[in-house]
Amino acid sequence: MSQENVLEQLRRGSDEILVESELIKKLEENRPLIIKAGFDPTAPDLHLGHTVLINKLKQFQDLGHEVQFLIGDFTGMIGDPTGKNVTRKPLTQEDVLENAKTYQEQVFKILDPDKTKIVFNSTWMDKMSPADLIQLAAKHTVARMLERDDFSKRYKGGQPIAIHEFLYPLIQGYDSVAMKSDVELGGTDQKFNLLVGRQLQEIYGQKPQTVLTMPILEGLDGVQKMSKSLNNYIGIADAPDDMFGKIMSISDELMWRYFELLSFKPMAEIDQWHKECDDGANPRNYKVALAQEIIERFHNAGAASKALENFEARFKRGVIPDDIEEVSLQGNADGMAIANILKEAGLTKSTSDAMRMIKQGAVKIDGEKVSDPKLQIEAGTQQVYQVGKRKFAKVAINS
Repeated sequence: MSQENVLEQLRRGSDEILVESELIKKLEENRPLIIKAGFDPTAPDLHLGHTVLINKLKQFQDLGHEVQFLIGDFTGMIGDPTGKNVTRKPLTQEDVLENAKTYQEQVFKILDPDKTKIVFNSTWMDKMSPADLIQLAAKHTVARMLERDDFSKRYKGGQPIAIHEFLYPLIQGYDSVAMKSDVELGGTDQKFNLLVGRQLQEIYGQKPQTVLTMPILEGLDGVQKMSKSLNNYIGIADAPDDMFGKIMSISDELMWRYFELLSFKPMAEIDQWHKECDDGANPRNYKVALAQEIIERFHNAGAASKALENFEARFKRGVIPDDIEEVSLQGNADGMAIANILKEAGLTKSTSDAMRMIKQGAVKIDGEKVSDPKLQIEAGTQQVYQVGKRKFAKVAINS
């Protein structure tokens, strides 16, 4: 592959390469580059937003470079202050180690485990004495730290900034020194920390790493970043049917961004599909292709085909799935209110949420739409309840 083709592949989906001319020189050395990406195991489940960066690691790996997947077990106990307007509660060592184990299991759904080096920054940080840490802290200034947008806003707004939070970007930067990384990948929100790595490498007599930042992927709403707390995410451990339904629910415009950042298909092919859509082709067909590619990656080809079959049966022909959960609830003499049924069956988060979904016309019983949010269901019945397009439960109301 020509160098221009390599660069085109590495540029794909990236936000910024600092400095691209330095990356070109490193590629010309014709040696495996050390590619670093750090993850603090703050939550055990990865979603497609996380895989934007992991996909880029996969590209480097396929080009013959050495991917070092850094698990920040030491920094995880500090708590990354990036984007936070309050001091973040640090994790316990037990939390970090448990989450780190789950991370490793999930990233190997994308990366080749035989070509990936998993490293922990406690390996070198645990050996650092208090005097060593003070010397590291002396290599950066408070004024420079306050150039960070989140620190600056908190300082100006009178929000507290704990001293240990200033250590986080320094330690992340020192990780690059310890690993002798040639390239570090991170989200656009990590740019300050990544540049600290360049600065510290120069101070320690190393060639500064190239920084490659990746954009933050929007969630299903197409507005806010993908996040489990915002419930707009697609987890890589989600069931195939859930993955399929969620991907099919995204807007046609967002679909192309997902293709660029999540698909492994050549951009020329994606651009051709985009042109076909502009010329009148049905976007649904391409959305199906995206959903199947993602499901096949995290499950298998059979699961992708079955998810399509189930989707078409459920939403095109109105067929209720066979493998829905069966729930038994205890009613009273008057039966049970529909809002309570939906909540207790796990179909809504609360009774108020249930009433809102009913008013929106999103609730069905045995395929018939429910319009009365105060509906009482008699005891002794067993019916299929549906909320939205993907949530089903067969509920028996006992007397």
